[in-house]
Amino acid sequence: MSDAEEKPGPESDSELEREIRKGRKLTMAEALGRLAGPGAMKGESPVTRFQQAETEIASWLEKHLVDAGGALQVVLHRQIKESELLLNNFDEPLVVLADFCKQVLNSDFLLEELVRNADTEWAQVMGERPYFDKVGTPSHPDDPYQLESVRNKLSALLEQLSGG
Repeated sequence: MSDAEEKPGPESDSELEREIRKGRKLTMAEALGRLAGPGAMKGESPVTRFQQAETEIASWLEKHLVDAGGALQVVLHRQIKESELLLNNFDEPLVVLADFCKQVLNSDFLLEELVRNADTEWAQVMGERPYFDKVGTPSHPDDPYQLESVRNKLSALLEQLSGG
């Protein structure tokens, strides 16, 4: 056999490609990929650096935040994703997380808002009524997110982030 018989030519390659594509639908991702051409994303991640930072924060919180209900983790991640801190410094996501925790701990209003949002998230997930802290009254014993417990969790996060 000669080399010409063993190696299909460019015409047979394109015909084979047409045959393969004939039986399937064209997706938007594939169309964009074809439009960009081969090697368009060579060396680049299809995930933006901002999304990578969000994912790193979510992953870190999942591993380090003690949160049986899971709502505090969800709310923290959501608020950080929407913050100016992350938008302005997404190259250092754990620094952003530490700065966010400091910001919340230094403001009674922000801490109360975080606790209220965690209570609301927990209630929606559990299908129950939320227990909100009220000034001057003791916290409900079944409330998983109270001001002091959330303050302690954020302080513990900061300690872990600082390496202590």
